[in-house]
Amino acid sequence: MTKQAASRIPAPAGKALSVLEEAAESSKLWCGAAVLMASVGGWRGRRAAAAGVTALVVAQLVSNGVCKQVTGRRRPPKEWIPHDEVEDRPDSSSFPSGHTAAAVAFTVALAPTWPLAGAVCAVPAAAVAVERVQSGAHYPSDVAAGAVIGLAAAWLTHRAAPYLLRRLPVPR
Repeated sequence: MTKQAASRIPAPAGKALSVLEEAAESSKLWCGAAVLMASVGGWRGRRAAAAGVTALVVAQLVSNGVCKQVTGRRRPPKEWIPHDEVEDRPDSSSFPSGHTAAAVAFTVALAPTWPLAGAVCAVPAAAVAVERVQSGAHYPSDVAAGAVIGLAAAWLTHRAAPYLLRRLPVPR
């Protein structure tokens, strides 16, 4: 990524992406969406929210708890970023993007149960991924790896849930 590539996003769009990223920090955006779905969506909303949050937790554990600890990749050079947001970057490893992993995991995991909610959540999830690159927090490959982790976490959540439920003791 070059300075020229990073500057292609208009300043107002960059500010909007920053606001969205702040909402997604510590998964606040996704947890808020889960609460809303569980509150107004009936059984479908509760099931979608549970799947989304479970996948989000798995993705965060893998991306932030494992991958970032073993990779130690440096963030993109500050000289590449033509705006002041570069000063707000975390000090942790750049690889992979935990924000993207969480966003993709949450969105993909809830989509089979509630496709409309999945489509709605896909918009901010994609925007978070774009924001992580434009802000200088990640290389595009970090975001791609985060997306793969999110997809894997959603797949694992859907595969593991029925397996685990069959093995739980039934109260009598």
